[in-house]
Amino acid sequence: MKRDKRLIRILAGLSVAIGLTVTSWPSSGTSVQPSGQVKVDGIVEFDKTVHNFGDVMLEDGQLECTFTMKNISGKPVVIYNVVTSCGCTDVKWSREPIKPGCTGTISATYTNDEGPYPFDKTLTAYISGIGRPVILHIRGIAHEKQLSLEELYPERFLGTGVKSTDLKCGNLEQGSRRSDEINIANLGTSPATVSFVNVSEGLSLEVSPNPIPARSIARLQFTVSARPGVWGRNTYFATPAVNGRPSGKKLSVHAFTSDNFSGMSPAMRADGPRPVFSTSTCSVGKLKKGSSATAEFNFSNVGKESFTIHKIDTDFPGAKAVLPDNVGAGCKGVIRITVDTSGMPEGEMLVTATLTTNSPSRPIVNLFVTGWIE
Repeated sequence: MKRDKRLIRILAGLSVAIGLTVTSWPSSGTSVQPSGQVKVDGIVEFDKTVHNFGDVMLEDGQLECTFTMKNISGKPVVIYNVVTSCGCTDVKWSREPIKPGCTGTISATYTNDEGPYPFDKTLTAYISGIGRPVILHIRGIAHEKQLSLEELYPERFLGTGVKSTDLKCGNLEQGSRRSDEINIANLGTSPATVSFVNVSEGLSLEVSPNPIPARSIARLQFTVSARPGVWGRNTYFATPAVNGRPSGKKLSVHAFTSDNFSGMSPAMRADGPRPVFSTSTCSVGKLKKGSSATAEFNFSNVGKESFTIHKIDTDFPGAKAVLPDNVGAGCKGVIRITVDTSGMPEGEMLVTATLTTNSPSRPIVNLFVTGWIE
């Protein structure tokens, strides 16, 4: 029963698929924004998809921001609805049709009364002509009292600091790129010029303003560009250098790359490959610690084109998968996942495998291997 409840929670979670310069503390209402516009399916273009309020005080009260959306298509666009992830966020949007070349807005107000914690609220926008909702984020960290730069940015490299060196860039599709950003602080008493060395292919980083004035913060934007042949979950690295001197720490940026179906018509999507699995969960029963067991997942391709698994990622390094070759229309396939329990604790076992595929209906498939280690 405990295992079933845990699996249900995981399944539920899987289905929910900064130029600023200050002297010590960001002033109330100051925000740090990702630069660059974001195009969606060649229909609309947002000025940003993330609004980062940065560090704010609870006493600042409610926070407001606006996302601007331009119609880049050849016909009017309508924002049908915008749903917030929390009752603490109120949203308003342009109700009239937006003509080609014109802009509309989505405005959000966050109550900022949930306590001294980080917050990340989503706005799910449903827009005509776009087959999937557009997800917008409002983020920040609320504090009860003012903190020093050293307290705010504990991860240090050569007189500068960030909140964390482990960064997430989210999901992107082949042929696209995705950006996010964080604050970077100059903790020293003289300007600091920040650059990066040993940067992974597909990752770019930019600091603004640069040099960073003494005892100030700036925006560090990081961008991951999807590369052909690179699929699924990947980590990109970069070593910061301050005033030309490389630091001893690395920044890691995590991103997930899936296939891109934006150029397909509804008919093409319907005729594409479609895997149907007999089950998404396979139990290997009770195992002795240090032993291995193999789970099998059978499926049929009920689509009209061949089905391909670009990559499989597992959340446990001791899990290895054997994948089938391309599975033709109307054919069957099997995925075998072998789990070596040597590095696992005794008790409940749950391994998640994530497939990145060429199926428009199921571009990402999650499979679960369960068991009990004695």
